[in-house]
Amino acid sequence: MTPAELADAVQIAVYTAVQAGELDVDVPRDIHLERSRRRDHGDYASNIAMQLAKSAGMPPRELAEIVARHLRGAGGVRAVEVAGPGFLNISLDSETAGRLALTVVAAGPAYGRSETLRKQRINLEFVSANPTGPVHLGHTRWAAVGDSLRRVLEAAGADVVSEYYINDAGVQMQKFAASLYAAARGLPAPEDGYAGEYIADVTARILAAAPQLAEMDEAAALPELLERGYRMMLADIAASLERFGVHFDVWFSERALHNSGRVDEAIATLREQGHVFDLDGAVWLRTTDFGDDKDRVLVKADGEKTYFAADAAYYLDKRSRGFDTCVYLLGADHHGYINRLRALAACAGDDPDRSVQVLIGQLVKLMRGGQELKMSKRAGTVVTLDELVDLVGVDAARYSLARASTDSQLVLDVEEITRAAPENPVYYVQYVAARTASLARNARELGLNWSAPESFRPQLLVDDREALLLGALGEFPRTVATAAELREPHRIARYLEDLAGTYHRFYDGCRILPRGEEEVSDLHLARLWLNDATRTVISNGLAMLGVSAPERM
Repeated sequence: MTPAELADAVQIAVYTAVQAGELDVDVPRDIHLERSRRRDHGDYASNIAMQLAKSAGMPPRELAEIVARHLRGAGGVRAVEVAGPGFLNISLDSETAGRLALTVVAAGPAYGRSETLRKQRINLEFVSANPTGPVHLGHTRWAAVGDSLRRVLEAAGADVVSEYYINDAGVQMQKFAASLYAAARGLPAPEDGYAGEYIADVTARILAAAPQLAEMDEAAALPELLERGYRMMLADIAASLERFGVHFDVWFSERALHNSGRVDEAIATLREQGHVFDLDGAVWLRTTDFGDDKDRVLVKADGEKTYFAADAAYYLDKRSRGFDTCVYLLGADHHGYINRLRALAACAGDDPDRSVQVLIGQLVKLMRGGQELKMSKRAGTVVTLDELVDLVGVDAARYSLARASTDSQLVLDVEEITRAAPENPVYYVQYVAARTASLARNARELGLNWSAPESFRPQLLVDDREALLLGALGEFPRTVATAAELREPHRIARYLEDLAGTYHRFYDGCRILPRGEEEVSDLHLARLWLNDATRTVISNGLAMLGVSAPERM
């Protein structure tokens, strides 16, 4: 029995009591269950009686006794005790509890997936680095978190489109072109331009295809250098991200927004909504009406459109494509964007609590030997995504970047996150994936066959360590749903680490394979089912983080 099935049983017990005239309450749509920390308190606990007591007009314990009486008749429930102020402590019979292993193995990659966010269309924008240099460490954190969030949202039933916003308009692109021109002519980089070996690399590739650009005057060369360099840089960024396991459904060009006239259309739309005004020759959006600290300029007095004008057009474009929620993953220096994007949504006539969500990620430091790594010849000033992958590998990088809450700064030590030791979280979790696979291989080599469901005797899984492992496996779907609803993929990593510890205790205390001449028993086969179920959940959880579940280590 899964926690969801048990929650249904509690809900039915409340409904039955209402139908019998014993309770006068609205039957709750959602029943919250907690896994009991102590086995003598049962398998699960519910505070449903305390939630309903006020509306029912009776003491929680009295209400709990009514619900408990009806719940005791539910299939698979061994006992229900009323504890404390009105908690329901629920124990499952061993066969029902153990059958979860069969459920998990049968579901395979689908276990943990749900329809929690069904019919929600979510646009998820992340990374969005300027196409003027390689993806660096700060972007890489969002690459790991953003792609993990995409996978988790999809697992919860949402229709998700991952999107990269290409900042290919504005002053930074002109500086990029000037830097390429300087490199083509063998000159120092402009004072406010871009440095690093990658500029020389891109320039060399451009000149290999178009050597005449080195001889052209600046005014004539800049447009073609810009276009060629931009396309090469964007291709390099995409290749680095694909190597990291990150694929974007949409690459959206800021330049295309301007060229298509959609920025002008957005300003006109917002003016029709009554929130655009003219002052001192400029065009403004009155975002202060909706909580922003100041009104925002859309068009300067000289006629130049601001970045915020493009932001407004981009938001309206997303909404026109049918997205219910636009999620933005932004860097630590973008806190000001939260209120202005929410205000923008309100100006457009939307409910910002529903249509906009801004997640801010804090800085990342990479350490080795007690020293921070921050200089890169290739990028000029920062560690790049490719350099990080070369240092630690995709799995270690993705897991380590995704396992921490984004609202806290993150310090990664190269030696720690590549160490083959239990203290290294990614190794600790992947080791369980490898151990469960190895144990299954060993069982097959011994001639054991446990694949037929009729060979499974779930009622034999009565050891406390088996029960705790079953309980942990049962929590996976709810963990995924919560991670999706709260936009917190790090919850998956922390769950996997807890599950790994629970499995190790099971492995150490419950002999799974027969030893020597010991006869194969039904208990051995039942534990192999539990072993396979653990492998399934570990694999599914790691896949949601974009990390492999190795069969050997």
